[in-house]
Amino acid sequence: MRFGGLFGAISATLALTAPGAAQTLFAQDVLQNDPAPATQDMSAASVAQEVVQADPREPRVQDWSIANAEALLAAVEAIDAEGLNPADYRPDLLRADIANGSSEALSVRASGVFSWLVEDLRDGRTPMDARRQWFVVDPDPDLLPTAAVMADALASGDIAGTLASLNPTHPDYAALRSALAETPESEAARRQMIRANMDRWRWLARDLGNQYLITNVPEYQLRLTVNDQIIRTYRTIVGAPGRTATPQLAETVEGVVFNPTWTVPQSIVRGEGLGNRVLNNPRWARANGYTATRGANNWVTVVQQPGPGNSLGRMKLDMPNEHAIFLHDTPARNLFGSDNRARSHGCIRVERALELAMTVAILGQGATRDEAVEISTSGEYTRVPVERTMPVYITYFTMGVDIDGKLRSFEDIYGRDAPVLAALDAPRQDNRARETDEEVIEIVEDARTVVG
Repeated sequence: MRFGGLFGAISATLALTAPGAAQTLFAQDVLQNDPAPATQDMSAASVAQEVVQADPREPRVQDWSIANAEALLAAVEAIDAEGLNPADYRPDLLRADIANGSSEALSVRASGVFSWLVEDLRDGRTPMDARRQWFVVDPDPDLLPTAAVMADALASGDIAGTLASLNPTHPDYAALRSALAETPESEAARRQMIRANMDRWRWLARDLGNQYLITNVPEYQLRLTVNDQIIRTYRTIVGAPGRTATPQLAETVEGVVFNPTWTVPQSIVRGEGLGNRVLNNPRWARANGYTATRGANNWVTVVQQPGPGNSLGRMKLDMPNEHAIFLHDTPARNLFGSDNRARSHGCIRVERALELAMTVAILGQGATRDEAVEISTSGEYTRVPVERTMPVYITYFTMGVDIDGKLRSFEDIYGRDAPVLAALDAPRQDNRARETDEEVIEIVEDARTVVG
């Protein structure tokens, strides 16, 4: 990785910052036709205000030599290889400033161009309002701050290499990049789909880690991955379109629940009369594993106990999140053979779930193999906390490498492509939000199948 000295370079950034008003010029200012003058008179009051209440936007302007600016121009002109549009970064204006020779205006321009490139390569070009049901907060802006990346690039002189080091490390990004290079300009629709899915990789952390679970919702597949190598794959059943669609998340498995209980949603307990049926028919309730308690104001709570007919099956992965999304088993395992597997109420059902649960428990050092077997076959509710937590990425790619290693397209089951494609065709947005303001729809997993 090229950023060994990044965090040490942050302090160097201050020394490289241009004086005067250039200190308060940012990327959104410097890509216009007529940037503000590099220097201007500043009153003592305005200087004092800037020191007390500095503008938090990045980056500060840094000094650019002609050689570094020329290298930046070459990187802009080649950026279409990464699925980005060179015109977004105004190479014409940068070229004109280079022709005028070394100046503060050139540093202002080049700093803005480089900053936009960093933001788009590191964070993705698609603004948050075009990322439907995207609830992942990318850590990369904190790990690789723009000003530090710029300082590192200028110190090394390797502008293109520094920018390339921001690319996602996952091999599927490289596969999409290669596909883009091989797709002729005449196949515009295919090129746009490749660009959209390359950008989706940038929405995630640049490096997903050494060991993680990743599921691509439209592919109906879950992968257990170690060092970017697929160790196991599992077919999945995901949320049906609409309010039960599975959101995109990055969460953490903190434990494995073997032989889970299922607390039945009130939409079934009260709305469908299950509470009264359990209370009034004890024999039927016992046969189906239900217990009921009546609380204050006649509020009835129904819990299905562990057993072969439990609606969550024999395991669930404990991954706390505000959406109440988790991965779990199902007794209706025949559904994994169907083509349309967007049929749940939001949570993700996994085939061979007990195998997955035992593997996660063992890899997480929560249990030995023998202990995992004993717990799983005990028939008793048992939560096994893991010492080594495991990231889970719930993603949405409509073009990617399938479990057989082939690049192909997947059905856009939730209609999430259109806003991404439109955003890539629209003018670039600056000052983009890092977090979505979309509604969080808490998934109440009633474990039934949505017909469709």
